[in-house]
Amino acid sequence: MKIGIIGAGNIGGNLTRRLTALGHEVSVANSRGPQTLTALAEETGATPATVGEAARGAEVVVVTVPFKKVPDLPSGLFDGAAQGFAVIDTCNYYPRQRDGRIAGVEDEGLTESRWVERHLGHPVIKAFNGTYAQDILDRHRPAGDPERIALPVAGDDEAAKKTVRALIEELGFDTVDAGGLDDSWRQQPDTPVYGLREGVEGVTRALAEASAERKPAFRG
Repeated sequence: MKIGIIGAGNIGGNLTRRLTALGHEVSVANSRGPQTLTALAEETGATPATVGEAARGAEVVVVTVPFKKVPDLPSGLFDGAAQGFAVIDTCNYYPRQRDGRIAGVEDEGLTESRWVERHLGHPVIKAFNGTYAQDILDRHRPAGDPERIALPVAGDDEAAKKTVRALIEELGFDTVDAGGLDDSWRQQPDTPVYGLREGVEGVTRALAEASAERKPAFRG
């Protein structure tokens, strides 16, 4: 599968490492330009790209940038992507630590991924947002292993969700359908499932226990 990764931080970098190891064709981009990705490319065999190039021909595009930077991504970001491509949104809103106050989330009550989707202009699937980056490298397990952990996956596009869930399972993790994008608040920061290292049963329970109230520490 051809995969574009926009953002080469902890999550983006480790997804690049694992996906190339599994034989996928990965293009990776960051805000500083492909010349800064030489070491990652040499390590993994991924293709360094500009942000505008990363999605060309991609069947899956991962957007993993700081939340406040999403509106700065170039128009035409997905020009040339494969027909029926899926977009994974890993972004989290940290108003006090990094992002400042964002009106769409605070005043309009949009879920974080709905806000991202609005700016990207394409449906997104929320996944990996509560995953420890190191776990992508260290905690993958074969199907049926009692230590295999599960990740919640939310989104409205059922075909795209199916693609993303299959990719996550190939990476060595179970998945739990966390509902549509308007339900994705259940996996935002400071919810029971955020950072949880449990299997399907534990993740399902944590999603059900989530509260829609945004706590003060996560309000701008």
